[in-house]
Amino acid sequence: MTALPPDGSPDGKRRREPEVRRAAILQAARSAFAERGYAKTTIREIARRAGVTHGLVIRHFGSKEQLFLAAVPSSQNLMAEIAGDPAALPTRVARSYVRRMSASGGNDPFLALIRSVASGEEAAERLFTAMQEESLEMYRHVIPGPDLEERVGSVGAYLIGVTFARYVLGSGPLAAMSDEALVRHLVPRLRGILLD
Repeated sequence: MTALPPDGSPDGKRRREPEVRRAAILQAARSAFAERGYAKTTIREIARRAGVTHGLVIRHFGSKEQLFLAAVPSSQNLMAEIAGDPAALPTRVARSYVRRMSASGGNDPFLALIRSVASGEEAAERLFTAMQEESLEMYRHVIPGPDLEERVGSVGAYLIGVTFARYVLGSGPLAAMSDEALVRHLVPRLRGILLD
């Protein structure tokens, strides 16, 4: 009788290896996109950072656009964070946004997207449009009502401005606030956009 390898699998490969590699690719993509922007980031660079081959990245994600979309939080993840009583929605949105941006350590792909859209990159504009449409659908389940597109667009525009001041430029009063102070600052403004 032949003994199984230490991990217990018949072929000696770790069963979770594809998930580990996928997670490494996503982490490398988040870092590369945030540091270099969408246009300057290549699949080869992401593969190198993740310690995998270019072909493996393509096999998992298909294209740079698809990899970018996979690297940003999905609508399902965001929906889980904001679902609930509409009256408390501004607080949930503010906390979710601040937590996400602070946890990223400057490596959130949203930062890369802002930089890329500002420089007029066509692919970035398509990605931004796709993210806006996804956000609109997400909010439609939480706050149905008139002028939803305008309200969601205004929330996006406002948070882009906050992101630019605090996380891209890193200067001014918004950048100087603690995370909790920023949440307190955002809530009434988001309430005014979303609910009033």
